Order: sequence, then C-alpha cells, then structure tokens
Amino acid sequence: MEFTEICRYCGGVIRAVPARNVYGPAVNRLGLQKEYIYQCQNCNARVGRHKGTLRPLGNVANETLRLKRMETHRVFDAFWKRKGMSRTKGYQWLAGQMGLPERLTHIGGFEMDQCQKVIDLCRKFEHEEAA
Repeated sequence: MEFTEICRYCGGVIRAVPARNVYGPAVNRLGLQKEYIYQCQNCNARVGRHKGTLRPLGNVANETLRLKRMETHRVFDAFWKRKGMSRTKGYQWLAGQMGLPERLTHIGGFEMDQCQKVIDLCRKFEHEEAA
C-alpha cells in the first residue's frame, strides 16, 4: 500500500501524530502508547500504522469510511472464526471471492463498495449454509 502526504479528500497535509492525540486516554487500553497515526491536519481523515513501523495499515479514510471498515472487520472476522478458518485462510477465501490478489485483499485499503461486498459475501455464505 502506497502512502501519500496529501489528503485524498481535501488536499490537506497528512502528518504522523502520536496516537494519544487521536485516542486520548484510550491509547493505553489499545496498546498504542508509543505509536503514531497518519492524520490530515485539515479534515481529520486518518489511517493507523503497523506497530513499530512507518507502514500505513491501509489508505487514509474519512470517518464514514473508517466506520464502514470497522463494520466490515466485525462481520468478516466473525465469519472466518465461525467457519473454523485461520485469519490467513479467511483472507485467502476472500481474495478468491472478490477476484483480487491476496496482497490487495486488505480491508484497510477497501473503499465503501468493497466493504459492502465483503459484508454481503459473508452474509450470503452464512445464509446458504443455514438453508
């Protein structure tokens, strides 16, 4: 995933800021005391970083997309766990279903339509097995 220092939403400057600036006291509960987040200084679009690295977890997202990605993770994580898959196997399955290479199958890089597709796929396969 490539990172840019210009916000895709407003053209503002994106900077690495301490996670504490974003999460406040919850930073301790989240285990992010020493971590940084990439955040637009203008519109607050943001993305986390892989722990201990400069590598973003995906691409910068506004609040609406961040919430959709969280919903997608809740649905998808519950799905692969119920199916008895490992996380890796779950993402391999998802890559095949979405017709994407595994390296591009990452919810942190998905847009709204891709997130909804993941949710729909998980529900479809849950429903088909229940029938």
